[in-house]
Amino acid sequence: MAGPRRDTRGIVDAPSLFAQVRFRRREPAAELRPYLEHYWLIDWDLSEPYASHLVPHPSVNLVFQRYGSGDGPARAEDGQALEDTQGAGNAGFAEVSGIGLELFTQKLEGRGRVCGVQFRPGGFRPFAPDRPVSEWTGRRLPADEVFTPPAPPSDVLGPADEDARVAALDTYLLALGPEPDPQAERAMALVDLVRTDRTLRRVDELANAEGLSSRSLQRLFAAYVGVGPKWVILRYRIHEALERAESEQRVDWAELAAELGYSDQAHLVRDFTATVGVPPTAFAPH
Repeated sequence: MAGPRRDTRGIVDAPSLFAQVRFRRREPAAELRPYLEHYWLIDWDLSEPYASHLVPHPSVNLVFQRYGSGDGPARAEDGQALEDTQGAGNAGFAEVSGIGLELFTQKLEGRGRVCGVQFRPGGFRPFAPDRPVSEWTGRRLPADEVFTPPAPPSDVLGPADEDARVAALDTYLLALGPEPDPQAERAMALVDLVRTDRTLRRVDELANAEGLSSRSLQRLFAAYVGVGPKWVILRYRIHEALERAESEQRVDWAELAAELGYSDQAHLVRDFTATVGVPPTAFAPH
C-alpha cells in the first residue's frame, strides 16, 4: 500500500462536504494494512445543519461516533430510521456498518467527531470469522454485538491529538487478532481486479479469470465480501460515472456507457438514477 486513497469516489459533491467538515484519511499500522483500506476521520462545528451523501463502497466499516448534544443523530439499522439512545452523543458509541445497498445520507449538525475504519472488500471476515459477511449487509448495529472485547469509544474519540486516535484504532484492531485467511485474500484480490480492470464487465468473465465456476464465485463473495460480484461490478461503474459527472463539464454519456460495458446510454442512466436518486445530469458542474 502506497498510503490512503486520495480519490473522492462515492462521495456526492465532495467539495461541498470538505467545506463543511475536516476530513482526513490515515494509514493503519503495517500489520493491519492487508485488511484495511484506511482510517477516515471527520470533525465538524456547524452553525447550520448539513446533509452529506455517499454512494457506499463494497466495504464494511467500523465507526466510532460522538456528537455534541446528548440527543445524537438519526441512525439507521436494517434500513429503518431510529433515534440514537439518550445520552449516547456525549459518551460516543461504536457501530459496525455493513455494506450499504442504497444511497447513504447523514445529517450533521452542531459539533461532532467520527473515527472510521474502512475494511478492504473481503478484509472484514478475518476480524469476525464466525459469520459470513453477508450477514451484516444493509445493517448497522452496535460493535459489541460483533466484536469481543467491546470497542472502546472513549479511547478512540477522546484524545484531542489525531495521532493518538489513530494509535487507539491500531491498538484495538490488533487486539482482535485477525488471522490470515487465504479465502479472504482471494476475495480481496478479485474485488481489486474488478476495481482496476474495466474490461471485466460480467460475472462469468471474473469467474473465468480466477478459474472458478460462477456459483463458487457467488459463494465466495457472499461469505467474504457481503454482496455478489455483479453488485460490485455495478457499484464501481456508478462510482466512475458519478466522478465523471461531477468533474467534467460535458460528459458523452453514450460513450461512457459503452466504456463501462452498458448496452446503451439508457441503461447507465437508469442504474445511476436508481442508485443516486437523481439522473447523472443533476451532478454536472455549473
